[in-house]
This record gives sequence, C-alpha cells and structure tokens, in this order.
Amino acid sequence: MKITKRVLAALLALTMCAGISACGSDADKDGDNSAKTLDMKEEDKGALNDIANEKLGDGDLANTNLKFLSHWDINPGAGQIVPPDIQMFRDKYNGTFEYIPTKWEDRYIDLQKLVLGGDSPDFFSAMDMDAFPKGAIKGLFQPIDPYIDLDSDLWAPAKSTVDSFVFNGDHYVAGVQSYPQYVCVYNKKTIEENGFEDPAELYWKDQWTWSKFTEMCVAFSDRASGKAGIDGDWYTQALNDSCGTPLISLENGKIVNNMDNARVKQVQKLMYELEENEVCYDKYNNDSHRRGTEADPRGYGMATHETLFYPIGLWGIEDSPENVAGFGDVEAGDIMFVPMPRLDDAGTYYVTARVDGYLLCKDAPNPEGFAAYMNCRMASLTDAQAISENQMREQYKWNDDMIKMRSEVIRLVNEHPLYDFQDAVNEQLSNTMKDSVRDVTLSTNKAMYADWDTVIAEQKATVDAIVEDANNNIDTDAK
Repeated sequence: MKITKRVLAALLALTMCAGISACGSDADKDGDNSAKTLDMKEEDKGALNDIANEKLGDGDLANTNLKFLSHWDINPGAGQIVPPDIQMFRDKYNGTFEYIPTKWEDRYIDLQKLVLGGDSPDFFSAMDMDAFPKGAIKGLFQPIDPYIDLDSDLWAPAKSTVDSFVFNGDHYVAGVQSYPQYVCVYNKKTIEENGFEDPAELYWKDQWTWSKFTEMCVAFSDRASGKAGIDGDWYTQALNDSCGTPLISLENGKIVNNMDNARVKQVQKLMYELEENEVCYDKYNNDSHRRGTEADPRGYGMATHETLFYPIGLWGIEDSPENVAGFGDVEAGDIMFVPMPRLDDAGTYYVTARVDGYLLCKDAPNPEGFAAYMNCRMASLTDAQAISENQMREQYKWNDDMIKMRSEVIRLVNEHPLYDFQDAVNEQLSNTMKDSVRDVTLSTNKAMYADWDTVIAEQKATVDAIVEDANNNIDTDAK
C-alpha cells in the first residue's frame, strides 16, 4: 500500500493529520505545483498565526529547508489548499520542503544509499506502517527525543501514539495521532434501493454488527450478475482487525504473532463464511484486481450500485467531488461511511490505526527544522479543527453527517489504537503474510481458499520462526 502525492495533498488540505495510505504509482511524482495551489483564507491564516505565537513561542531557524525522501511530494499540488501545518511552517519559519523523489519499491534502497553516502534527507514518512521497527534496527533513522520535547504540554495529546514506537528505549516516530487505516464506505442510494437500514444509523444505535454486515452482504451479492458485497484492496486486513487484535503486533518491544488468538480465530471464521456465500468481488477471475482497471476511479462499481461495501482509508473520499465520483455523487449525499462492524458479542468498535507521523533520518542535516515542522503539525492538529472542517465543506462538499462520522472514527482509533506490524518487520514476514495468510479465508481462488484452522496448521510455524528470528535481531541490535 502506497501513499501518493495527490492523496496526501488532498488529505493535508482537509486535516492536520496526514497518515493515509493509498495505491499509488510513480506517475504521482510530479514537480513543484505550489504555484497552482489554492490559497488559504486570510482569516484562517491569521488564526493559525495566533496559534503559532501561543503554542510555539519565539525563535527562528538557521536552516529553513527540509529534505523529504518519498514517492510522493509533500508540497501541495494543483487544485489543493495549502494545509494548516505547512501554512504554519511557512509563515512562522519561512519553511520550505525539498522533495527528493524515489519509487515506491526503491524507497529503502535509496534511503540507505543516501545515509551511507553522507547525503541524508531530513525526514521520511511513517504512514505506510512499514518503516518501524525495521528502519530503526537497520540504523536508517535516529531517535527524535533530543530534538522534540515529547513531555511538553504541546505533545501531551500524542503520548499514547509516540509511545507505540519505541526501540531500545528511544522514540522514533513523531506521530501526532493515530489515524484510521480503513473505514467502510458505502453508497446511500444502493442501501436504500435494496431496502437495507443505513449502516450509519445502525452505528449510532450501537447495532452495526457483524451479523448485520453479513446479512446485507449475502442478500446483495450475486456473482453471476457482477454484484459484490465487498470490493477494494484492503478488506481482508480491515475485517480481521474488527476483532480488536491484529495479526502481527508489537508489544513491549517484541513482535508477536497473533494467528491463534481467540478473537482472530472468531473473526476469521466469519470471514470464511462470507466467502462461502461468494460476497467478494471475484478478483481471481478478473486479473487479481478489484473491479475496473488502474485507469478507473477509486471506488469503481459503487456509483453504479454494483458494489455494496468498499473498505478503504478516509483518503479515498477526502478529495474533490470529481475525484470521488467512483463512489457516487458526494454533493447529492450519496457517499457515507462507518467503522468496520463490531463482533456481535463485543462492546467495542475497533478501527485499524496508522500513525500520522514522520521519522527523522540518520544524520539528517536539519533535525531542528524537522522538530519545528513536527511542532507545527502538533499545534495545528490540536487547535485548527474549525479550519479543517470548513475546508471539507467548501472544497470537498462533505455534509454534516460525514464530518460527524469522521470525528467519531478518529475518536475510536485514538481511544483503542490498533497497529498491525506485518509489513514493518522484514520482507520475509511481509511476503508470507500477503501470499499465504491474510487473504486466504476470503480468497476467490478456490485453490487457495481455506478455513483459518488450515491456515494455522500450514503457516503458523513459519510465521513463528520469522518472528523469533526478528526478535533475536532486535535483541542483538539493542545491545
């Protein structure tokens, strides 16, 4: 899963939190589009300046430029509003960002070359959830504690987030908050036309459960006519994590395999039963791809009422009306979302988390500038919500119900942050989980499709061995 420039620009223009992943391409790596961005309102700029003066105090930066290595450009692009954190960094410190482009698959290769070659960038995204702890173990990043006062009042709201990313006693990720990795997007017209109760209404009544979700998916799906209860790229992870336990976690500095956890077994059984009823879009017989092609808009099949639910990050609908048209007509009120359903016997809705933050590269040339920008992110996050919501209404045509639900899923993910580290340890673990574990109970390839007991019997020992070796490496590197 990748973050793209367009996705991040869209997200940053809406909210002070930028931690969303998307399926991207190297075509997203365009140049400086700052001249084409939409200016923030003057009154909003004034409010941000007041916040900066109050929260950040006085002081200048000797070096105002930050070097950012990524496959997406942090500078906002054409048609996007300059987000509050970047606006604050510009106005307070005259800050600028130098984009160092790379390809998704070459990020760590290029980072290692730059670090070893004495030409380190300043910072690197933590939002794809694949950089920590492996980047700390390999010495590609350095602790942020010497530069950011994590015990300050400014950073107090982020304590639970930054404390989730500790290696050898040091903090490595300047995470301003946890952010929803996935929500369950749906088209309200599709729900109404099929006589289903609105999932958002069910949620507010605490009745958005796995049984309701399953009932709708089974009633709607008809593979022969192309109707699918579920589609997208990430629904297997989203549905597993609705149980409250990720497949791979990091606990007390140790990597943990949760494949045989009771809650995981429970939800994977429900997932297996879903595909017994053929509710997933048939990727296997359609080039192993979600409905449509790369040229089709995200959410393809939702606006045409062929897909019922589409688990995806908020980034998927935090964009201009034309860019979310695959889901429906946002101005007409077609698009809505909820958390993934809760287990019927559980009292909590769990939302997979990703960290909304960045890592400081080893030997970064401007760690003080990095700290200043992270402080701007924290200040704007905690004090500029009204600006963010106005931008959503005016630029992206969100309605009050969407804004209310967005606040709710952010509350849920910060109340019970659930991080899955299956892609953040090493390539061997990531590939094993992707190819042989997490998709099996919902696979439309009948040769691969199997129940969870079979997955455990065939793969748990392999995963255990990889995890044990990784934990031994952490112990070695920590000495």
